[in-house]
Amino acid sequence: MAGRIEGKVALVTGGASGVGRATVELFVAEGARVVFTDLNVDAGESLAAALGARTCFIRQDAASAADWDRVSSAVLERFGRLDILVNNAGILLKGSIEEATLDDWQRLMRVNADSVFLGCKAGVALMKDHGGSIINMSSIAGIAAKEDYAAYGASKAAIAGLTRAVAAQCRKGKYRIRCNSIHPDGIMTPMTAASYPKGIDPARFTIDADPMNRACLPEDVAAAILFLAEDGSRAVNGIELRVDSGQFVMSI
Repeated sequence: MAGRIEGKVALVTGGASGVGRATVELFVAEGARVVFTDLNVDAGESLAAALGARTCFIRQDAASAADWDRVSSAVLERFGRLDILVNNAGILLKGSIEEATLDDWQRLMRVNADSVFLGCKAGVALMKDHGGSIINMSSIAGIAAKEDYAAYGASKAAIAGLTRAVAAQCRKGKYRIRCNSIHPDGIMTPMTAASYPKGIDPARFTIDADPMNRACLPEDVAAAILFLAEDGSRAVNGIELRVDSGQFVMSI
């Protein structure tokens, strides 16, 4: 039985760990050939070796225009086209408007927002002749206010706004490129688990343990990304897909 994205070529940024890694693994299992990038070379090369010839790892600073030019050329050289782009690379910094510094703000905007801007430009250029799907990783913090993540929330809100603009441009240009944003909340990645106090089992705080808990697993977010990547969602364009265990609706 063919996979849900059989024969498609995908590019995933921040693909060496967390949601990015889960997405790369799922895409390969569903029949795609995957180029993935990260700054963590050891983790990236290890994953590529484990997954085999259907993958290619490239070191990339996703906020660098020169790196995007290099990665775009590598995708075309290796696979000849691009069908799916997942702009996943990003960082998390805590801080209210009183606590966050200008350096925090600028770093978050560069890594989280500039990277997606550059990725969308590259993705549209690579897909405009044959179509495709761009999926941008935002956050529930980009929709709902989180006072202790002021700059982070703003960087993720910028991604949501950019996503809508790209979706509108591609439809107006009749490119057959869809662009959607994903808005998770409380993903239990190794980085998140490490932040819990010593002696506390992070698994207690996932929706597996209690449906009122907020934390889902990277695989849950990857499944939503796969839906937006496949042809079955061809009429879904310009949306903000919340993957937050109902956190947003519980807060309004």
